[in-house]
Amino acid sequence: MALSLADRTEQLHAEQRLLVKADADINEGWLRIRNQEDLVRELRAGGHDARQAERLVELLKQTLVEWERHRTLIVQRVNYLQSEIDSAPHPAR
Repeated sequence: MALSLADRTEQLHAEQRLLVKADADINEGWLRIRNQEDLVRELRAGGHDARQAERLVELLKQTLVEWERHRTLIVQRVNYLQSEIDSAPHPAR
């Protein structure tokens, strides 16, 4: 069943909102990583065992890679929907 232009436009707007959220989440993720890396340095400087903190940095980075992959899928969906809208016949004005 083909979607109407209005449905495609609604989906595009929803995906664009998801893209904005994904960008914000990714930026927040990088901030968390930098903060955790600072904590690791502080632990090491204080002579403490930082292995668990280092492991957390790696897990955060792995998570961020997945978030960036998900963002790429959202961008692809936005582009697809935009091309569908651009190529759809528009009613005469």
